[in-house]
Amino acid sequence: MNAAALAYLDAFHFLRPWVLLAALPVATIWWGLRGRTRAKAAQLGWIAPHLVAALTVSGTTKARVQPIDIISFTLILIIGGAAGPAWTRAPAPFAAQTAPLVLVMQVTPSMEGTDVAPSRLARAKQKALDLLALRAGARTALVAYAGSAHVVVPMSEDPGVMQPYLEGLTADVMPVEGRDVAKGLAVADMLLQREASAGGVVFLLDALNAADVAALEATWSEGNPETERALASLSFLYLLPDGTPLPKGPQGSVTQQVTADGRDVAAVERSLASAYQRAQLADETQPWEDRGSWFVWPALLLMLFWFRRGMAVRWAAQVVFLAWLVQPGAAHAEGWRDWFLTPDQQGWLAFERKDYDLAAGRFADPYLRGVALYRGGAYETAATEMAGLDTAEAAFLQGMAHLKSRGYRDGVRAFERALEIDPDHVGAQQNLPIARQIVTYVETTQEQSDTGEDTGIGADDVVFDNESGKGEDTQVQASQDEVAQHLSTDQWMRTVDTRTADFLRQRFRLEAAQEARQ
Repeated sequence: MNAAALAYLDAFHFLRPWVLLAALPVATIWWGLRGRTRAKAAQLGWIAPHLVAALTVSGTTKARVQPIDIISFTLILIIGGAAGPAWTRAPAPFAAQTAPLVLVMQVTPSMEGTDVAPSRLARAKQKALDLLALRAGARTALVAYAGSAHVVVPMSEDPGVMQPYLEGLTADVMPVEGRDVAKGLAVADMLLQREASAGGVVFLLDALNAADVAALEATWSEGNPETERALASLSFLYLLPDGTPLPKGPQGSVTQQVTADGRDVAAVERSLASAYQRAQLADETQPWEDRGSWFVWPALLLMLFWFRRGMAVRWAAQVVFLAWLVQPGAAHAEGWRDWFLTPDQQGWLAFERKDYDLAAGRFADPYLRGVALYRGGAYETAATEMAGLDTAEAAFLQGMAHLKSRGYRDGVRAFERALEIDPDHVGAQQNLPIARQIVTYVETTQEQSDTGEDTGIGADDVVFDNESGKGEDTQVQASQDEVAQHLSTDQWMRTVDTRTADFLRQRFRLEAAQEARQ
């Protein structure tokens, strides 16, 4: 049994265990009726064996499955489903369904060695692309380190963004000589702490000494609570020739040697997926997912046997069918799906297909409906939907929807309300100061640019709210740098119009100089 199956088995429990008490009368009735069958079979011992053979219908033996057996087992399954079996957490609407990953690549002169063809660094780049392909568009970032560590590509779901930056990574773009693994992990940890769910770090390197291990242990094993929440998996993929002894990483990490095929990246991805599942199960902020339908389907299949000759028990079938129709929360809308799935379950199916408009129409839960509206781009409608809910998550989503629709002051109010409900809400803590800065910037800029003239709206103008009344409700002529602030990560990456290596060299030197001044 693999680690994932063991984790699920360990997490298995019933959400409504008191419902299992209904199985006691079912078991009692089954034992009593089967006891009568055994008594009748025992009475046949008083009859001569040749007469028993003549009087017994073929197939009526003690081992034969009786109608009461099927009825009892079916009822037990239905009771088990009603008790709410659970072994997984309900997926968070804003969390990635696959663990976010940070690739941390050593970019030093030693990585340009050719003992691993075509070179250690070139093979590391190939393995990074293999991991991207294996993860099918999951959120991934790239960090490069030598004597300093730098974000090459922030978290992105577009694997095409990373390839040109991988090609531009060479030892001469790194501004500080050395091999500081701990700095690489610190930058990766910073990226993961911004994610909604726990993730992993994969190092692509050729060396690790005892001092490096101690430094990594200080960050990973003895880190702060935020690091423990964000960093679920740590793996090391060594770019070394076959047969070379591999250095051991921190306790609990995964060590893998590069291979000519895809076994190495597959092993890394499996360990990451397993760690992500464990982190999801340990996340007490997410509710458990009711898996009662897994018990209902076998029960429905067993009901088919009741229509066979000699197995029909009409009263039992009627009781089960009526109980199914009158169960609380059953869906009775149009379509055959409503016979088997609740509106929220149908909404989740559409949500997972990224059909957010359909999902918003199917969800009965107002919070889930608001999430679907937000994902579908109906930000104002999503904000209105969330306004009626008194939870921190709903207020946070309302704030994000206001920011997307450029209602920054309303976004500030929503984040403040989220923190009033839950002072420890991470998303609101992170976004509230940003929203306040945007409001201050917008109002100050509009006040300074108030000339009383109607300048009109140009192609590069950015329209903001201006509730405080500072300045006219005019448009702010946005510079190229200001417009870039509103681009997504992927769009910003594509605005670079110089050689990738030159761009990275200049940016890394600037970052290293700023770090040295601090």
